[in-house]
Amino acid sequence: MRDVAVVGFAQRQMSEFDGSPTCVELLVPLFAECYEQTGWNRHDIGFWCSGSSDYLAGRSFSFVSAVDAIGVIPPVNESHVEMDAAWALYEAWLKIQTGEVDTALVYGFGKSSAGVLRRTLALQLDPYNMTPLWPDTVSLAGLQARAGIDAALWDERAMAEVVNRSLTDAEKNEYAVRRGGSSVDELLARPMYADPLRKHDCAPVTDGAAAIVLAADDRARSVADRPAWITSIAHSVDPISMGSRDLTRSPSAAAAARSADFDGLEVAELHAPFSHQELVLRSELGLPDDVRLNPSGGPLAGNPMFTGGLIRIGEAARRVWDGSASKVLGHATSGPALQQNLVCVMEGQS
Repeated sequence: MRDVAVVGFAQRQMSEFDGSPTCVELLVPLFAECYEQTGWNRHDIGFWCSGSSDYLAGRSFSFVSAVDAIGVIPPVNESHVEMDAAWALYEAWLKIQTGEVDTALVYGFGKSSAGVLRRTLALQLDPYNMTPLWPDTVSLAGLQARAGIDAALWDERAMAEVVNRSLTDAEKNEYAVRRGGSSVDELLARPMYADPLRKHDCAPVTDGAAAIVLAADDRARSVADRPAWITSIAHSVDPISMGSRDLTRSPSAAAAARSADFDGLEVAELHAPFSHQELVLRSELGLPDDVRLNPSGGPLAGNPMFTGGLIRIGEAARRVWDGSASKVLGHATSGPALQQNLVCVMEGQS
Protein backbone atom coordinates (compact mmCIF):
# COMPACT_ATOMS: atom_id res chain seq x y z
CA MET A 1 0.00 0.00 0.00
CA ARG A 2 1.25 3.49 -0.85
CA ASP A 3 1.56 6.19 1.80
CA VAL A 4 -1.03 8.89 1.01
CA ALA A 5 -1.50 12.14 2.89
CA VAL A 6 -3.79 15.15 3.00
CA VAL A 7 -1.60 18.13 2.11
CA GLY A 8 -4.12 20.84 1.23
CA PHE A 9 -7.59 21.92 2.34
CA ALA A 10 -9.85 24.87 1.62
CA GLN A 11 -13.52 25.50 2.31
CA ARG A 12 -16.28 28.07 2.13
CA GLN A 13 -19.59 27.95 4.00
CA MET A 14 -22.45 30.39 3.51
CA SER A 15 -25.66 30.85 5.46
CA GLU A 16 -26.65 34.07 3.68
CA PHE A 17 -28.12 33.23 0.29
CA ASP A 18 -28.71 36.64 -1.30
CA GLY A 19 -26.62 36.56 -4.46
CA SER A 20 -25.21 33.14 -3.58
CA PRO A 21 -22.49 32.30 -6.11
CA THR A 22 -22.63 29.50 -8.67
CA CYS A 23 -20.72 26.27 -8.07
CA VAL A 24 -17.91 27.48 -10.34
CA GLU A 25 -17.66 30.77 -8.45
CA LEU A 26 -17.50 28.81 -5.17
CA LEU A 27 -14.78 26.47 -6.38
CA VAL A 28 -12.33 28.72 -8.26
CA PRO A 29 -11.00 30.53 -5.14
CA LEU A 30 -10.78 27.22 -3.25
CA PHE A 31 -8.63 25.68 -5.97
CA ALA A 32 -6.45 28.80 -5.92
CA GLU A 33 -6.02 28.42 -2.16
CA CYS A 34 -5.01 24.77 -2.56
CA TYR A 35 -2.47 25.73 -5.26
CA GLU A 36 -1.02 28.33 -2.91
CA GLN A 37 -0.76 25.83 -0.05
CA THR A 38 1.09 23.27 -2.18
CA GLY A 39 2.92 25.48 -4.64
CA TRP A 40 1.37 23.46 -7.46
CA ASN A 41 -0.84 24.35 -10.39
CA ARG A 42 -3.54 22.37 -12.20
CA HIS A 43 -0.95 20.50 -14.24
CA ASP A 44 0.49 18.99 -11.04
CA ILE A 45 -2.83 17.30 -10.22
CA GLY A 46 -2.99 13.76 -11.58
CA PHE A 47 -6.65 13.06 -10.79
CA TRP A 48 -9.73 15.12 -10.00
CA CYS A 49 -12.77 13.71 -8.22
CA SER A 50 -15.91 15.54 -7.10
CA GLY A 51 -18.95 14.89 -4.96
CA SER A 52 -22.28 16.62 -5.50
CA SER A 53 -25.89 15.87 -6.39
CA ASP A 54 -27.85 16.39 -9.57
CA TYR A 55 -31.18 16.23 -7.78
CA LEU A 56 -30.06 18.89 -5.31
CA ALA A 57 -28.96 21.12 -8.19
CA GLY A 58 -32.16 20.37 -10.11
CA ARG A 59 -30.48 19.45 -13.40
CA SER A 60 -28.83 16.42 -14.95
CA PHE A 61 -25.04 16.19 -15.03
CA SER A 62 -24.69 19.35 -12.96
CA PHE A 63 -21.17 18.27 -11.97
CA VAL A 64 -20.03 18.82 -15.57
CA SER A 65 -20.55 22.56 -15.22
CA ALA A 66 -18.34 22.53 -12.13
CA VAL A 67 -15.47 21.16 -14.22
CA ASP A 68 -15.26 24.64 -15.74
CA ALA A 69 -13.62 25.67 -12.47
CA ILE A 70 -10.71 23.34 -13.25
CA GLY A 71 -10.12 24.36 -16.84
CA VAL A 72 -10.28 21.42 -19.18
CA ILE A 73 -7.99 22.40 -22.06
CA PRO A 74 -6.02 20.18 -22.23
CA PRO A 75 -8.42 17.50 -20.89
CA VAL A 76 -8.13 16.37 -17.26
CA ASN A 77 -8.44 12.96 -15.59
CA GLU A 78 -11.75 13.44 -13.77
CA SER A 79 -14.47 11.44 -11.97
CA HIS A 80 -17.54 12.08 -9.81
CA VAL A 81 -19.65 10.51 -7.07
CA GLU A 82 -23.31 11.34 -6.48
CA MET A 83 -22.92 11.75 -2.72
CA ASP A 84 -20.81 13.49 -0.11
CA ALA A 85 -17.35 14.30 -1.43
CA ALA A 86 -15.79 12.23 1.38
CA TRP A 87 -16.56 9.26 -0.88
CA ALA A 88 -14.85 11.09 -3.75
CA LEU A 89 -11.81 11.25 -1.48
CA TYR A 90 -12.06 7.47 -1.02
CA GLU A 91 -12.11 7.02 -4.81
CA ALA A 92 -9.13 9.34 -5.19
CA TRP A 93 -7.22 7.43 -2.48
CA LEU A 94 -7.89 4.20 -4.39
CA LYS A 95 -6.76 5.83 -7.65
CA ILE A 96 -3.44 6.76 -6.05
CA GLN A 97 -3.10 3.21 -4.66
CA THR A 98 -3.23 1.85 -8.22
CA GLY A 99 -0.04 3.75 -9.02
CA GLU A 100 -1.61 5.52 -11.99
CA VAL A 101 -1.29 8.94 -10.32
CA ASP A 102 0.65 10.45 -7.42
CA THR A 103 -1.62 13.41 -6.67
CA ALA A 104 -5.34 14.15 -6.58
CA LEU A 105 -7.62 17.07 -5.83
CA VAL A 106 -11.01 16.19 -4.35
CA TYR A 107 -13.81 18.72 -4.19
CA GLY A 108 -17.46 18.90 -3.27
CA PHE A 109 -20.17 21.52 -3.55
CA GLY A 110 -23.82 21.90 -2.67
CA LYS A 111 -26.33 24.73 -3.02
CA SER A 112 -29.03 23.86 -0.53
CA SER A 113 -30.70 27.23 -1.11
CA ALA A 114 -31.63 26.20 -4.66
CA GLY A 115 -34.72 24.33 -3.45
CA VAL A 116 -36.58 22.95 -0.43
CA LEU A 117 -33.81 20.82 1.05
CA ARG A 118 -35.90 18.85 3.54
CA ARG A 119 -38.24 17.68 0.76
CA THR A 120 -35.59 17.18 -1.90
CA LEU A 121 -33.61 14.71 0.21
CA ALA A 122 -36.62 12.37 0.30
CA LEU A 123 -35.46 11.39 -3.20
CA GLN A 124 -32.58 9.41 -1.65
CA LEU A 125 -34.99 7.07 0.17
CA ASP A 126 -36.47 3.74 -0.89
CA PRO A 127 -38.30 4.79 -4.11
CA TYR A 128 -41.14 2.29 -3.67
CA ASN A 129 -42.17 2.60 -0.02
CA MET A 130 -40.61 5.76 1.42
CA THR A 131 -40.21 8.46 -1.24
CA PRO A 132 -43.95 8.43 -2.16
CA LEU A 133 -44.65 9.46 1.45
CA TRP A 134 -42.16 12.38 1.18
CA PRO A 135 -40.80 12.11 4.73
CA ASP A 136 -38.38 14.99 5.24
CA THR A 137 -34.92 14.70 6.76
CA VAL A 138 -35.71 16.55 9.99
CA SER A 139 -38.78 14.42 10.68
CA LEU A 140 -36.81 11.20 10.12
CA ALA A 141 -34.10 12.46 12.47
CA GLY A 142 -36.83 13.34 14.96
CA LEU A 143 -38.05 9.73 14.86
CA GLN A 144 -34.50 8.59 15.54
CA ALA A 145 -34.05 11.03 18.43
CA ARG A 146 -37.39 10.01 19.97
CA ALA A 147 -36.48 6.31 19.73
CA GLY A 148 -33.29 6.97 21.69
CA ILE A 149 -35.03 9.05 24.33
CA ASP A 150 -37.76 6.43 24.81
CA ALA A 151 -35.07 3.74 25.16
CA ALA A 152 -33.30 5.91 27.80
CA LEU A 153 -30.13 6.00 25.71
CA TRP A 154 -29.98 9.81 25.85
CA ASP A 155 -32.19 12.74 26.80
CA GLU A 156 -32.84 16.31 25.66
CA ARG A 157 -30.23 17.69 28.07
CA ALA A 158 -27.53 15.46 26.60
CA MET A 159 -28.50 16.73 23.15
CA ALA A 160 -28.35 20.34 24.35
CA GLU A 161 -24.90 19.75 25.83
CA VAL A 162 -23.68 18.62 22.40
CA VAL A 163 -25.10 21.79 20.83
CA ASN A 164 -23.64 24.04 23.53
CA ARG A 165 -20.14 22.63 23.07
CA SER A 166 -20.36 22.74 19.27
CA LEU A 167 -21.51 26.34 19.06
CA THR A 168 -18.95 27.45 21.64
CA ASP A 169 -16.13 25.84 19.65
CA ALA A 170 -17.53 27.28 16.39
CA GLU A 171 -16.90 30.80 17.68
CA LYS A 172 -13.16 30.07 17.35
CA ASN A 173 -13.46 28.78 13.77
CA GLU A 174 -13.36 31.45 11.08
CA TYR A 175 -15.00 29.11 8.56
CA ALA A 176 -18.03 28.12 10.65
CA VAL A 177 -21.49 29.63 10.34
CA ARG A 178 -22.25 31.82 13.37
CA ARG A 179 -25.41 30.63 15.17
CA GLY A 180 -24.85 32.23 18.57
CA GLY A 181 -23.98 30.28 21.71
CA SER A 182 -26.31 29.81 24.67
CA SER A 183 -26.23 27.91 27.94
CA VAL A 184 -27.72 24.42 28.11
CA ASP A 185 -30.72 25.69 30.09
CA GLU A 186 -31.34 28.46 27.56
CA LEU A 187 -31.22 25.94 24.72
CA LEU A 188 -33.72 23.69 26.49
CA ALA A 189 -36.10 26.64 26.95
CA ARG A 190 -36.39 27.17 23.19
CA PRO A 191 -39.51 25.87 21.37
CA MET A 192 -39.70 22.52 19.63
CA TYR A 193 -39.13 22.39 15.88
CA ALA A 194 -39.82 18.72 15.13
CA ASP A 195 -40.37 17.09 18.51
CA PRO A 196 -38.02 16.22 20.20
CA LEU A 197 -35.71 18.36 18.02
CA ARG A 198 -35.28 22.09 18.41
CA LYS A 199 -33.81 24.18 15.58
CA HIS A 200 -30.38 24.23 17.19
CA ASP A 201 -30.39 20.39 17.19
CA CYS A 202 -30.38 20.48 13.38
CA ALA A 203 -27.48 21.48 11.14
CA PRO A 204 -28.22 24.82 9.44
CA VAL A 205 -29.07 24.94 5.74
CA THR A 206 -25.77 25.97 4.20
CA ASP A 207 -24.40 26.62 0.73
CA GLY A 208 -20.75 25.84 0.35
CA ALA A 209 -17.85 23.95 -1.13
CA ALA A 210 -14.58 22.38 -0.07
CA ALA A 211 -11.43 20.97 -1.66
CA ILE A 212 -8.75 18.60 -0.39
CA VAL A 213 -5.40 17.75 -1.98
CA LEU A 214 -3.98 14.23 -1.65
CA ALA A 215 -0.42 13.24 -2.46
CA ALA A 216 1.60 10.05 -2.20
CA ASP A 217 5.02 9.35 -0.74
CA ASP A 218 7.69 11.94 -1.57
CA ARG A 219 5.21 14.19 -3.39
CA ALA A 220 3.50 14.72 -0.03
CA ARG A 221 6.75 15.21 1.85
CA SER A 222 7.91 17.80 -0.66
CA VAL A 223 4.98 20.16 -0.04
CA ALA A 224 4.18 19.71 3.67
CA ASP A 225 6.35 19.78 6.78
CA ARG A 226 3.84 17.59 8.60
CA PRO A 227 1.51 15.79 6.17
CA ALA A 228 -1.66 14.20 7.55
CA TRP A 229 -0.97 10.60 6.52
CA ILE A 230 -4.05 8.45 5.96
CA THR A 231 -3.39 5.30 8.01
CA SER A 232 -6.92 3.82 7.93
CA ILE A 233 -9.91 4.46 5.67
CA ALA A 234 -13.09 2.40 5.41
CA HIS A 235 -16.80 2.75 4.82
CA SER A 236 -19.92 0.63 5.24
CA VAL A 237 -23.66 0.94 4.58
CA ASP A 238 -26.88 -0.14 6.31
CA PRO A 239 -30.11 -1.21 4.55
CA ILE A 240 -32.01 1.58 2.80
CA SER A 241 -35.30 0.57 4.45
CA MET A 242 -35.85 2.60 7.60
CA GLY A 243 -38.02 -0.17 9.06
CA SER A 244 -35.35 -2.85 8.83
CA ARG A 245 -32.86 -1.34 11.28
CA ASP A 246 -32.68 -0.08 14.84
CA LEU A 247 -32.55 3.70 14.47
CA THR A 248 -30.84 4.09 17.86
CA ARG A 249 -27.78 2.35 16.42
CA SER A 250 -25.58 2.61 13.36
CA PRO A 251 -24.11 -0.81 12.50
CA SER A 252 -22.39 0.61 9.43
CA ALA A 253 -20.44 3.07 11.61
CA ALA A 254 -19.39 0.23 13.91
CA ALA A 255 -18.39 -1.91 10.91
CA ALA A 256 -16.27 0.88 9.43
CA ALA A 257 -14.62 1.43 12.82
CA ARG A 258 -13.64 -2.23 13.05
CA SER A 259 -11.61 -1.77 9.87
CA ALA A 260 -9.69 1.19 11.32
CA ASP A 261 -7.09 1.69 14.04
CA PHE A 262 -8.34 4.13 16.68
CA ASP A 263 -5.64 3.37 19.26
CA GLY A 264 -4.18 6.66 20.50
CA LEU A 265 -6.83 8.80 18.81
CA GLU A 266 -6.87 12.38 20.12
CA VAL A 267 -9.42 14.28 18.00
CA ALA A 268 -12.50 13.15 16.07
CA GLU A 269 -14.44 15.32 13.63
CA LEU A 270 -17.84 13.59 13.43
CA HIS A 271 -20.32 14.33 10.67
CA ALA A 272 -23.44 14.36 12.83
CA PRO A 273 -26.01 16.70 11.23
CA PHE A 274 -28.29 16.32 14.28
CA SER A 275 -27.19 16.62 17.90
CA HIS A 276 -28.31 13.15 19.01
CA GLN A 277 -26.40 11.56 16.13
CA GLU A 278 -23.11 12.58 17.74
CA LEU A 279 -24.17 10.51 20.76
CA VAL A 280 -24.95 7.54 18.51
CA LEU A 281 -21.64 7.83 16.68
CA ARG A 282 -19.53 8.15 19.81
CA SER A 283 -21.03 4.90 21.06
CA GLU A 284 -20.92 3.00 17.75
CA LEU A 285 -17.36 4.07 16.97
CA GLY A 286 -16.27 3.19 20.49
CA LEU A 287 -14.55 6.54 21.11
CA PRO A 288 -13.05 6.99 24.60
CA ASP A 289 -14.08 9.95 26.73
CA ASP A 290 -10.68 11.62 26.30
CA VAL A 291 -11.12 11.98 22.52
CA ARG A 292 -12.03 15.58 21.73
CA LEU A 293 -15.07 15.81 19.46
CA ASN A 294 -15.61 18.42 16.74
CA PRO A 295 -13.24 21.19 17.90
CA SER A 296 -14.16 23.02 14.68
CA GLY A 297 -17.79 23.26 15.82
CA GLY A 298 -18.84 20.37 13.62
CA PRO A 299 -21.81 20.23 11.25
CA LEU A 300 -24.11 21.95 13.74
CA ALA A 301 -22.12 25.09 12.87
CA GLY A 302 -22.35 24.56 9.10
CA ASN A 303 -23.15 21.59 6.91
CA PRO A 304 -23.03 22.23 3.15
CA MET A 305 -24.83 19.32 1.55
CA PHE A 306 -22.55 16.76 -0.11
CA THR A 307 -19.56 18.60 1.34
CA GLY A 308 -20.04 18.34 5.11
CA GLY A 309 -18.24 15.00 5.39
CA LEU A 310 -15.25 16.14 3.33
CA ILE A 311 -14.99 19.20 5.59
CA ARG A 312 -14.76 16.93 8.63
CA ILE A 313 -11.74 15.19 7.10
CA GLY A 314 -10.14 18.52 6.23
CA GLU A 315 -10.75 19.97 9.70
CA ALA A 316 -9.23 16.85 11.29
CA ALA A 317 -6.18 17.15 9.02
CA ARG A 318 -5.69 20.75 10.20
CA ARG A 319 -5.09 19.42 13.73
CA VAL A 320 -2.22 17.33 12.43
CA TRP A 321 -0.73 20.19 10.42
CA ASP A 322 -0.74 22.65 13.32
CA GLY A 323 0.70 20.06 15.72
CA SER A 324 -2.22 20.14 18.16
CA ALA A 325 -2.83 16.42 17.59
CA SER A 326 -0.86 13.48 16.25
CA LYS A 327 -3.71 11.10 15.44
CA VAL A 328 -7.15 12.24 14.28
CA LEU A 329 -10.37 10.89 12.81
CA GLY A 330 -12.45 12.41 10.04
CA HIS A 331 -15.93 10.89 9.71
CA ALA A 332 -18.62 11.30 7.05
CA THR A 333 -22.20 10.09 6.79
CA SER A 334 -24.64 9.86 3.93
CA GLY A 335 -28.27 8.85 3.68
CA PRO A 336 -31.02 9.10 6.31
CA ALA A 337 -30.41 8.47 10.01
CA LEU A 338 -26.70 7.57 9.67
CA GLN A 339 -27.33 4.98 6.97
CA GLN A 340 -23.83 5.05 5.46
CA ASN A 341 -20.61 5.93 7.25
CA LEU A 342 -16.96 6.51 6.32
CA VAL A 343 -13.98 6.81 8.67
CA CYS A 344 -10.58 8.26 7.77
CA VAL A 345 -7.77 8.10 10.35
CA MET A 346 -4.80 10.41 9.81
CA GLU A 347 -1.50 10.69 11.63
CA GLY A 348 1.37 13.10 11.75
CA GLN A 349 4.64 11.22 11.30
CA SER A 350 8.20 12.35 10.88
